[in-house]
Amino acid sequence: MPPPTGEERHGLARFDFILIGASVILSFIGVMVVYASTREQLIAQGVSPHYLMDHQAEYVVVGIIVMLGLAWFDYHWLEALWWVLYGGLVLALLATFTPLGSSALGAARWIQVGPVQVQPSAFGALMLIVLVAAYYGKQHRLDHIHNGSLALNDLVKLLALAAVPILLVVKQPDLGSGLVMLSTLFVLLVVAGMPNRYAVLLVILGVLGAVAMVKFGLLHHYQLQRLTSFIHQSNNPNGASYNSVESKAAIGSGGLLGTGLFKGAQVNLFFLPESQTDFIFSVIGEELGFVGGAVVISLLGVVIWRMIRIARSSVDPVGRILVGGAVGLIAFSVFENIGMASGIMPVAGIPLPFISYGGSAILSFFICSGIALSVYSHSQRNKKSIATLPMSGRSPYER
Repeated sequence: MPPPTGEERHGLARFDFILIGASVILSFIGVMVVYASTREQLIAQGVSPHYLMDHQAEYVVVGIIVMLGLAWFDYHWLEALWWVLYGGLVLALLATFTPLGSSALGAARWIQVGPVQVQPSAFGALMLIVLVAAYYGKQHRLDHIHNGSLALNDLVKLLALAAVPILLVVKQPDLGSGLVMLSTLFVLLVVAGMPNRYAVLLVILGVLGAVAMVKFGLLHHYQLQRLTSFIHQSNNPNGASYNSVESKAAIGSGGLLGTGLFKGAQVNLFFLPESQTDFIFSVIGEELGFVGGAVVISLLGVVIWRMIRIARSSVDPVGRILVGGAVGLIAFSVFENIGMASGIMPVAGIPLPFISYGGSAILSFFICSGIALSVYSHSQRNKKSIATLPMSGRSPYER
């Protein structure tokens, strides 16, 4: 085979292989840990121990294909189709309340289409990322944004548009996804240039809103217990605090190197709840120990670092906002999930990116990587185009 030409080498250089590698390695670790966390339970139920692992592997393959596909396309197509994506998400969320919806544990979060089950709320934060990026891009091209800052009327419009899917997600009820959407929206508005005074105002309004929801009983009793149980875990270790207590016991029993894959007592004896989804990091801590947990956290840190690097290097505000929102989504999910497993954050049912079981969640995080790769690829291509221009044809900044 002849060596690659300079153009081919340049084409390969347009892809961030560190981001691709970290995302794929994390997903492979996730497949392995999903198997370790579910095999004994599935055997006890008379089901193949590979059942959930096989499904997770299928989700990962689809996710990788979607990630690489997005990397090849120009991310600006999201601007043109934001209203289609927004309307599709709202309709999908509404469908969860119809006969098309599928319920579990009292929550109507899924749509069942034949053998495929989709969780629309898993794509809620992604839709907000596209919404804010597309709106900012349009206003920027029309010169309606001055000094890179969002005006008050822009902020109000974005908040109104975002409120519709957020309220539908909370109504399901899916408080965890609602919190992810709110935190991602805040990051997006900051990246889009929201003035500091508006940011402070939103934080104050958020705190007042949370107090009002508790004061007027707008939260279900079990939701309030889950959100506050981490503060006083020793008061009711067999009740609302059970998940946190067992999760910390699993992580603590792992020590430095862990008990060994498939040898975790907390997992195999079914003490650890939702071990393949919400508390999958507890499985990592027990069976792979501090070292295994550190490796997973480091890989997640690499993903976030590469995305921050891509966002900072993007000269296109739309690309910067898209990747900045992806950073906010992944970073908050990592912090909340691991904090929840460690007993320092509320139990909110938020998946660990690329690791937790679930097709919708896996796909949404691979989409984040795919969008970041697309922004990186086109930034590299634009830099090459600028570099080939004569000096007289460039702006002073480009020189």
